Amino acid sequence: MTPPRKREQGLVRAYVVTDGRAHPTRNTLDIVSLVNAVPGRSPAGLTPERRAVMDLCRGGALSVAEVAGYLALPISVTKVLISDLIDSGHIIARAAIPKAQLPDVQLLQEVLDGLRARL
Repeated sequence: MTPPRKREQGLVRAYVVTDGRAHPTRNTLDIVSLVNAVPGRSPAGLTPERRAVMDLCRGGALSVAEVAGYLALPISVTKVLISDLIDSGHIIARAAIPKAQLPDVQLLQEVLDGLRARL
């Protein structure tokens, strides 16, 4: 019997990593959603992939896309893992700030100039 090709191994791995699920329990996760590990939560009992997500997110907020990139996992698989970790209370997530809600760059520059003038 010949060993499976690399692509087939990746497909089987994704199925196993997500416990056979193709969709996350939370539809609000986007690739730019920011995730953080909850301080003090132990990764004991988590699968190696979920533990890796926890370890990455302990260093500060990362986007779902960044987590997927660091773990070399598809976005869909990463969303399932993060969704599971949110459900279990290990991870918190928040939406990224839309660019339309950010302050105007010109306004920020004027504030900075004003503060520097006072010093």
